[in-house]
Amino acid sequence: MDNKNFSKKDASAVYDARELGVTKMVVLGIQHMFAMFGATVLVPALTGLSVSATLLFAGVGTLLFHLISKRKVPAFLGSSFAFLAGYAAIAPNGEKELLPYACLGVACAGLIYLVLAALIKAFGVSKVMKFFPPIVTGPIIISIGLSLSKSAVDNCSTNWFIAIVAILIVVLCNVCGKGMIKIVPIILGVLGSCFIAVLMAVMFGENIIGADGVEYVTLGGIENMRLFSASSIDAINNAAWIGLPFKMSDTVFSIFSNPDTKLIISSIVTIVPISIATIVEHIGDISAISSTVDRNFLKDPGLHRTLSGDGIATMVASLFGAPANTTYGENTGVLSLSKVYDPAVIRIAAVFAIVFSFSPKVAACISAIPTPVMGGISLVLYGMISAVGVRNIVENQVDFSKTRNVIIAAIILVLSIGITYSSAGSISFKIAGMVISLSGLAVGSLAGIILNAVLPEKDYVFKE
Repeated sequence: MDNKNFSKKDASAVYDARELGVTKMVVLGIQHMFAMFGATVLVPALTGLSVSATLLFAGVGTLLFHLISKRKVPAFLGSSFAFLAGYAAIAPNGEKELLPYACLGVACAGLIYLVLAALIKAFGVSKVMKFFPPIVTGPIIISIGLSLSKSAVDNCSTNWFIAIVAILIVVLCNVCGKGMIKIVPIILGVLGSCFIAVLMAVMFGENIIGADGVEYVTLGGIENMRLFSASSIDAINNAAWIGLPFKMSDTVFSIFSNPDTKLIISSIVTIVPISIATIVEHIGDISAISSTVDRNFLKDPGLHRTLSGDGIATMVASLFGAPANTTYGENTGVLSLSKVYDPAVIRIAAVFAIVFSFSPKVAACISAIPTPVMGGISLVLYGMISAVGVRNIVENQVDFSKTRNVIIAAIILVLSIGITYSSAGSISFKIAGMVISLSGLAVGSLAGIILNAVLPEKDYVFKE
């Protein structure tokens, strides 16, 4: 495939956002920041890492990725959920003294990206991509969206009314809107549904203690009609306007003054294997972005460059106490909705993330966005990711009359989604006394890659 041979399938697609003007580009950038924010800050919330550091290195990582990938790929790099099991294994309760060791393991995992990138550079992308045809990447992309769907529905269930308001605003703006309204449905959905939530809180708000022991402002005191958490409002009032995003005591560098060798080895052995899954996710995400934007980024700037950018961004973030970075499906969903494919817009979002990381007050305000609002927005975006996977299969004319293709797709989907929603949530096994956990997406992806490699009657050739 060659970018010069690609044709714009959608006449409304915008590849150079400068034609929209600076103001619209800024608004589009803010929209991308909102899209990534909910999931990005959830990882530090679950692990105990710094939210401000997460924002800073999401922005820095994105800019590094764009620099390494020749500023051609419209991808935003946010917090990776794939490494949550690794953080939990090393610092199960978010212990501050243990998190730097987990971050060291994640930084070493980033090195695996560079090793694979070097192999691709040496032997060519075709040698690698023959293991990732559309019958593998399509179901993986579908599984990425569906695997995330539970979190979206759970968030929506805290207040379905507000979630539906957010969904309706996004859908109506995208389907019925014109001009700027049509290309910024996410930010309008967030602002519109937040306005409704604030209005309801002022008129009918009543504080209650939820089943989880947290105080919420709810609609009429009804548990499943939450609007805001009381702590998020207090956080806004107490937060400083300006502050440093991280402390050196929370970085990997802090452990070398008195290192625990056993813990270092345990962290590396436990976390590095997770990179297999995240690399597959990366290829799936780049394939999804390529399909969405109608450009072959696996060829130009090349998979070796995108892998290097992702790996280096992950290493830098981890060394300074932030979560691993990964190309974000949420922002791919925004691309699908807005039809604005200029990477410059993503870089604007990255700059905003960096600026906001130095303002605890702003970070607190964004963190106060109601859970059902983020749930409604995520529901649309995660669905868009899966839809891109379906598109990837359809446009490449995958032949499902062939049993091999049906089997590969079925195994990927069932393992990826089934394990994710199983009681264990992952597949665990011991190596040298260390417990290794693989997510459903990792297991499904590996199974699909292996099946495609061993089953006969391959019908896809990656075109240079």
